[in-house]
Amino acid sequence: MKAELKIYLDQNIISMYQEFDMAHQENHVRKVIEQSLEIAQDYDVNLDMVYVIACYHDIGMKFGRSDHHLTGGLFLYEDDELKHWFNEGDRKIMREAIEDHRASKEEPPRTIYGKIIAEADRDINPDIIILRTVQFGFKHYPNLSEEEHLQRSVNHIKEKYGPDGYLKLWLKTKKNQDGLNKLHALILEPDKLLSIIKAHYQNIKINL
Repeated sequence: MKAELKIYLDQNIISMYQEFDMAHQENHVRKVIEQSLEIAQDYDVNLDMVYVIACYHDIGMKFGRSDHHLTGGLFLYEDDELKHWFNEGDRKIMREAIEDHRASKEEPPRTIYGKIIAEADRDINPDIIILRTVQFGFKHYPNLSEEEHLQRSVNHIKEKYGPDGYLKLWLKTKKNQDGLNKLHALILEPDKLLSIIKAHYQNIKINL
């Protein structure tokens, strides 16, 4: 990667994640960058573009969660600094990848770049998934009671990661498929799932 590009991304883009909720801090974007580059090794792609897409994939959180995939893609496309390193066609591909990365999207991403970032952003580690679900609840639903927080987390995990959940894997990486299978098994043990959620809830509450 070009040194000047990496410096710009580190100082001006990745640093912005410090403003976001606990589930979308710098550690999250760093992990998605790592996952993206690992997945990309199996495909004929521009690794600089893969890196940039990962850096910007959740930057739309700055403008609100509901449309963050759209605002984030536009933010990347209109970033004048990126024009020093990428032509309009490349920036269009990167914009579309960010637009297509949401887990709730029913249609497959339009390019391999979209599939890579979508897969990297999944990072289906059951414990991390549950932790981030609880963290999101604290940020966006601060007035819920403990019981309501726990139920919201259970419902979200079932709706997104259950056997009939809306999350789809566009690239069948073994890591994410194994993680999804573990979540399916955990959902079939509701008491165990609830105990893990409750442990994360109490730990976060203590450290607030």
